[in-house]
This record gives sequence, C-alpha cells and structure tokens, in this order.
Amino acid sequence: MSGRSCLTANDWICAEYVRSRGQELTDATVQHVWITVVSVVIGLLIAFPLALLARGADGRRSRFAGPVLGLTTVLYTVPSLAMFSLLLPVFGLSAAVVVTGLVLYSLTVLVRNILAGLEAVPAEAREAALGMGYGRGRLLWEVELPLALPALLAGVRIATVSTVALTTVGAIVGYGGLGTLIVDGLDSLFKAQVLTASVICVLLAVAADLLLLGVQRALTPWTRAPKRREPRIRTGGAPVRTTRVAKAG
Repeated sequence: MSGRSCLTANDWICAEYVRSRGQELTDATVQHVWITVVSVVIGLLIAFPLALLARGADGRRSRFAGPVLGLTTVLYTVPSLAMFSLLLPVFGLSAAVVVTGLVLYSLTVLVRNILAGLEAVPAEAREAALGMGYGRGRLLWEVELPLALPALLAGVRIATVSTVALTTVGAIVGYGGLGTLIVDGLDSLFKAQVLTASVICVLLAVAADLLLLGVQRALTPWTRAPKRREPRIRTGGAPVRTTRVAKAG
C-alpha cells in the first residue's frame, strides 16, 4: 500500500491535489481577489464623503459625526452570517450579497481612519493655505488629503486584510472564493483541499498587506525619518564613536 497517492490517502499536504486541481484553485483565487478589491474600493468611495460629513467644513467634528460613527460601528457588530442572510432578500443568491456586506463592514475602519487623518492636519497648515487664497476644495485635495494619507492608507490596509478573511464567509451563498473550497472540503473531509485553500487565503492577506505597505511608504516618504549618523574620529587606528556631553549650568 506504500504506492498509494496522497489523494487516495487523503493527506493534508498533497502536491498531487495542487497539480490536478490547479484550475479550480486559480478560479477560486481570482474570485476571492476580485470580491476583495471591489469591496474595498466601493467602501473607500463611500467612506470618504461620510468622513467629510462627520468632520464638517470648519475642520472640526460636525453634528453628524456621532450618527455616522455610531451607524458604522453598529454595522460592524452584526455577525457576518446574519448580515449576508439579511441581504439575501434584496440581492438574491449573487455576488452582490457578499460585496455589499463587505462594504458595510469596511466602513467603520475606513471612516474612522480618514477622519483621524484629516483631524491630525495641523491648524497652521490650514490657516497658511487659506491665507494664500486656497478655497475649501483646493485646501482639501492639495493640503489636507496629502497630510492625511498615512492614516488613510493604514485604514485601507486594515480593511483589505479584514475583507480577505471575511470573503470566505461568502461561501454560504456560493461566492466565497477560496472559502467555497474550504467549506466544500470540510463537508467532504477533503483534507488537502481545506489546507491548500486556507494557506492561499493567508498568503493573499499577507501579500495584500505588504503591497499596500509598499504603496504607503512610496506615497508618504516624509514619514520615514532619516537615521542620523553620529560623527566618528580616528585616533590612529579604528574609528571611535563620539558622545555628546551637555554643558553644566
């Protein structure tokens, strides 16, 4: 029986499964990525005006801040299975159920991070721009938004990784990407399918986070403070690091 394949033995790690089901894994991965990207992009397009509404035109939190933050927080507390079930009567068994649910979940992270980034813009920068004749729109796009990018992109990273994980729950309506393979594998006790799909899902989350981290570092170079080298002097041999001594009195 030593000649049995890993598929026949139902092993957890099985290269033969990857070779024989490569197209199935590719299709599930593409669907997973597509649902994640669409959900985060739509969530960002909705979260940005909501954050502006919560902040107000004068740079301070408006009377809408409480309702906006409260609503997005309540939506985030709804269990994913219940959320998708509530959306079924509206959208039916379609990918729109999963995308809509994921968009709603992403709002609490995106709105709060965008709002925090805009509120962190120094008042001096706003006043200087207004003094130079900047209008509200130009002030937002050319001054406030660039300075808010670190917090905004941090929110996008968190929302993206969370969405990669939550997309798997879409398997209950047949649009869960890799989650569909995981659920089917659990139902049939197909170990290789469960493990392979789970590992790919984790790798997707890590890859997305690293990619967005690279984008964040490229777009916000001012957040990386250059390392200051301490001066060294030579005393005939190896260089000696100097130390600074504060003056007394």
